[in-house]
Amino acid sequence: MHTITIRKAHRNDLEKLLEFEQGIITAERPFDPTLKEEKIHYYDIEKMISAPHIEVLVAEIDSELVGSGYARIETAKPYLNHLNYAYLGFMYTDANHRGKGVNAKIIEALKEWCNLQDVFELRLDVYNDNSSAIKAYEKAGFKKHLVNMRMIV
Repeated sequence: MHTITIRKAHRNDLEKLLEFEQGIITAERPFDPTLKEEKIHYYDIEKMISAPHIEVLVAEIDSELVGSGYARIETAKPYLNHLNYAYLGFMYTDANHRGKGVNAKIIEALKEWCNLQDVFELRLDVYNDNSSAIKAYEKAGFKKHLVNMRMIV
């Protein structure tokens, strides 16, 4: 059994984090026909690492980066019963390390960081047809809340 270590991401992790980002995009392409075909980026990871309202974490096993995730504090809509919430994203686990609880450990560490920021509402987006991701997030305590719909006209 290998120990999973969770820590803040550093700029020297950037090369591996950019690989993780492409892994996320590759995994999501089958669920999203609106993504451009060429190489794209979802995130400005370097900027996120230094932003005070974003906590970017990485998971390591035997000093190897195997996963990532972030929490970004956002202002809630004025009609909601909370002032802020944290949006979770950049959730990735290397294929060779899935099923080991990497994602769950990252989410737990992000929850702790959010609580220290007095943020107690967590949100994330997941593709409706991505049943394995939905199952993992439900196992971590998330519940389905809204369904985002689209149409081409």
